[in-house]
Amino acid sequence: MIATYQRRMIGHGALILLVAMVAGFGLLVSLLGGIELWPGQITPLALGGDGEAWRRAHLGGLLNGLLLLGIALAMPVLRFSPGPARQLCWMMIGTGWANTLFYWAAIVAPNRALSFAGNRFGESSLASIIGLAPALLFVIVSMLATGLVVRQAFRTQAREPGGPADA
Repeated sequence: MIATYQRRMIGHGALILLVAMVAGFGLLVSLLGGIELWPGQITPLALGGDGEAWRRAHLGGLLNGLLLLGIALAMPVLRFSPGPARQLCWMMIGTGWANTLFYWAAIVAPNRALSFAGNRFGESSLASIIGLAPALLFVIVSMLATGLVVRQAFRTQAREPGGPADA
């Protein structure tokens, strides 16, 4: 049963990595102001957003994808039982996609999707709300998920022969 949750997390992590790679293409285009279809000839192409926003979407997505892969691969070592494994699976998948949505919304949101109202970066927009609302919810969810991992890591260690409980 745990393998099913691991596969889901690995699959979603890989999809998030793919989306991050697309953001890497956006970063390239934003920095060059276009795309180099032939060496030395840049064809203008405007995607919107600045290079820094594309960089954040690229790197943030890569890190979120790797986070899902890492947690998925650690689950057997931590000896998660099916119930908590299922919870952790969906908490981490939700976190990965909420953060991905946040980074992409921040590319087009004048206020970088950092607040529901305008801020020092710019005015609010629909993109601000779409990006920020799930991200704020999953900030809390991701902290709870991290707490599950920490608890399970120390609980597992204490049950192993030669662990702190035997000392």
